[in-house]
Amino acid sequence: MSSERIQNAIDRIDRALARVETQAALATHAGGAGASNNAQLVARHEALREKVSSSIAELDALIEGLGQ
Repeated sequence: MSSERIQNAIDRIDRALARVETQAALATHAGGAGASNNAQLVARHEALREKVSSSIAELDALIEGLGQ
């Protein structure tokens, strides 16, 4: 995998995470959402954040392996 493709993948992940964080912040500040829905959204956001972090760690390992 070329370094340009790797960087593009990382950029896409960063943009996706930013969109998720924006939506989570909007939902947190929305007055119409109930506490139960908000708690579920927060839990989903954290699960997604962990998945993305795991994916980034995997990409880092792949990138590190390319240098060897």
